[in-house]
Amino acid sequence: MSQTPTNPPSDPNATPVSPEEALAAEAASQADAEAALAQEIATLKAQNADLADQFLRAKAEAENARRRAEEEVSKARKFAVESFAESLLAVADSLEAGLAIQEATREQLREGTEATLKQLKSALERHKVLEINPTGAAKFDPHQHQAISMVPADQEPNTVVAVLQKGYLIADRVLRPALVTVAAPK
Repeated sequence: MSQTPTNPPSDPNATPVSPEEALAAEAASQADAEAALAQEIATLKAQNADLADQFLRAKAEAENARRRAEEEVSKARKFAVESFAESLLAVADSLEAGLAIQEATREQLREGTEATLKQLKSALERHKVLEINPTGAAKFDPHQHQAISMVPADQEPNTVVAVLQKGYLIADRVLRPALVTVAAPK
């Protein structure tokens, strides 16, 4: 006896589906998928527009920050010079007052000149302009000194013998090196 294959039991509550109904269900399913895709596209377009807006705002903010920084640097330079010039006004006033005295004695002129020099040095120091004035027998430093000549001397070679002109530093940077003579090797 031969056995015939049995079909799996189907859902007892299922109703048979006609081909037209299957096509309609498939079309409805496809329409739902298209609607979901359209919704997703609309959401992505809105997110894209939002991100583009955020990008433009960030770009504008960066440009504004750059412009403000440039203005602040410009003002800082301008006001730094203004502060330095203002500190030199007292020196100019002292010089003019000294020149206004017609019958000044040598002592008065010397005393006035010394006071004016003291004012000038004080103004320079307030703005971090410091003297380079090596003492005798100081080691020659090519970063702060400029050797004019080498002379025979009774001190160690490559040491400063005499300062011909003081040098100056501004904020630890050489503004002008000191002009010096240096002891020659023996």
